[in-house]
Amino acid sequence: MPNAASSCQFVDVTRSAQPVDYETSLMSSLLTSSRRIAAASPLTRGFSTTRPSQLARLTLVGRLGTDPEINESSKGTQVIKYVIGTSYGPKENRQTSWFRVASFAPEGPQRDYIMGLQKGTLVYFEGDATMRTYEDKEGQTQSALSLVQTKVEVLKRPVPKTDGEEQQ
Repeated sequence: MPNAASSCQFVDVTRSAQPVDYETSLMSSLLTSSRRIAAASPLTRGFSTTRPSQLARLTLVGRLGTDPEINESSKGTQVIKYVIGTSYGPKENRQTSWFRVASFAPEGPQRDYIMGLQKGTLVYFEGDATMRTYEDKEGQTQSALSLVQTKVEVLKRPVPKTDGEEQQ
């Protein structure tokens, strides 16, 4: 009879009556499954009835650089716009990249949630990314990354500033 401190084992009755190490059996099972998946056609996608499409998705973890604001597009659609900043590098030479984000959340709880966020909030963001071209004031063709929010989650709200302190 095994004691509570012994490793987890089970008996595989399909092969033998000998105890089998759980981890070894699990790894073998996963390896077999992964071989089946690798052998499948590259055009086969599980759990989908639609044809495959190409997409660019971007995930960011960063702080809001602005409070979200609602603007109206030229077609009359309301768009929530805000900026996310991500920082990288050593503390003494930190670099920040700024990403402009658009959200087309309809009126309701989701829009209220986004509009309730404030500058400095640490967020997890997922969005669809596309490159767009436009002509600047000097007539030069420019490219810009366009991000449309698909998901945003608050990781940490900013600490309220007290008199004489800056908000982080």
